[in-house]
Amino acid sequence: MKPSITVAVGAVAVNADAILLIERATDPSAGLWSVPGGHVEPGETLAEAVVREVAEETGLTVIAGPLIALAERISPTHHLLIANHHVEIIGSSQPRAGDDAAAAAWVPLDRLSQIELVPGLLEHLQTNGIVG
Repeated sequence: MKPSITVAVGAVAVNADAILLIERATDPSAGLWSVPGGHVEPGETLAEAVVREVAEETGLTVIAGPLIALAERISPTHHLLIANHHVEIIGSSQPRAGDDAAAAAWVPLDRLSQIELVPGLLEHLQTNGIVG
């Protein structure tokens, strides 16, 4: 049986040549690094979901900015349609892992190719001008 499509969001925060990432604690992609994000709850807007997911996974408060692009990830168990948004951090920018994040950190943009990212993330960031 094919998995149903799930709508999800991702938050792209860049600060001083570093990007906010979380290490996923759960599947899909447990142990790999990704932008904060997750499923959109019923009745929730994409912007509301971005703000909630960042708070849950990093403890940071953000304002959801414009849509960067959509990404699609398909595996035997998951079919995700991910709306990635720019976000602006409000207040403290010191992340702390929470919810389904094993770790949260600001990662220098020039080190992204040296860490284990979720499949397709680096290419998505490059294609959309976040990383050179």
